[in-house]
Amino acid sequence: MSSNQTSSEPSKVNGQYNSMMGTAKEVFGNATGADSWTQAGKDQHAKGEAEYDAAQAKEYATGTIDRAGGKLESVMGAVTGDKQQQMSGNMRHDKGQVQQEANKPQ
Repeated sequence: MSSNQTSSEPSKVNGQYNSMMGTAKEVFGNATGADSWTQAGKDQHAKGEAEYDAAQAKEYATGTIDRAGGKLESVMGAVTGDKQQQMSGNMRHDKGQVQQEANKPQ
């Protein structure tokens, strides 16, 4: 988790961890006949998948905001003749596009 992220925010890393740990518990429970482990594993896996999906959606939305804000900044720079603002806006737009593509819902 990054230092600016609170524990209540969804995390892709934590989601993947819980998903994998849940699967491992489920496999152990199935192998040993321990139904409580099997159910706990299923629950943890589902929780991990939900957290991963929530984090992915949040990052996709952030990319959308960056794309729109960057486009606006770029246009304002072009209109005012401020090449630095235009370049900064283009970079923000491109960063947002990459973030969206990396977090595209499946």
